Amino acid sequence: MNNNTHVPMKKIILFIASISLVAFNAIAQDQDPKAKAILDDLSKVTKSYKTITSDYIFTIINKDKKQTEKQTGKVFVKGAKFKLEIPGNTIVSDGATMWAHNKDANEVTIKNFDASNEDQLNPSKIFIMYESGYKYKYDKEEKVGAAMCHVIILYPSIKPEKKKFHTVKIYVDKTKKQMCKLVMLMKDGTTQNYEIKVFKPNAEVADKVFIFDLKPFKADQITDERD
Repeated sequence: MNNNTHVPMKKIILFIASISLVAFNAIAQDQDPKAKAILDDLSKVTKSYKTITSDYIFTIINKDKKQTEKQTGKVFVKGAKFKLEIPGNTIVSDGATMWAHNKDANEVTIKNFDASNEDQLNPSKIFIMYESGYKYKYDKEEKVGAAMCHVIILYPSIKPEKKKFHTVKIYVDKTKKQMCKLVMLMKDGTTQNYEIKVFKPNAEVADKVFIFDLKPFKADQITDERD
């Protein structure tokens, strides 16, 4: 298998949008107290960072437990601003506007960005992983690379029939209190893994990183879908 396979853009957007659905909101009552304490710490630590820079590996495993797709990427986060780099595509948002550059077609699509829209791609929410619409429990400790991690399992409790996954596993570094891996068990039998290989909090990231330069593009290469 070729590890440089380009995962279709729709799958990446679906994956990250799905992750974003389990972010930033208050935890429901009557949940596993051990899991709650770990998730509270994860949220507190992550929200304290001014910026996050991360390299990740995204893989899809089919029903037969064989890896079918794999790609690496990089994400920059600064408050509500983000930049996502994946093979063939770059997505940038300054918190109000989002630019999506399809490198293969050399085309740019511009949209309004709404951080409150849970269905919209938002990598700025990737690293905080709990929501009142999910039940969760502590599972076990497991090593991911050199890090010993807590493993917490989440199950959607609000409109689960509308989710494309039935279970989410979050791996939280016991020492650093950072998310180091996420596994989504999909209803179609596939497994999607998101493993963070490099995580750099509070690195200097200039605001211009989150502005997309349209100067090199002609008018017919730009699609503006803003209201």
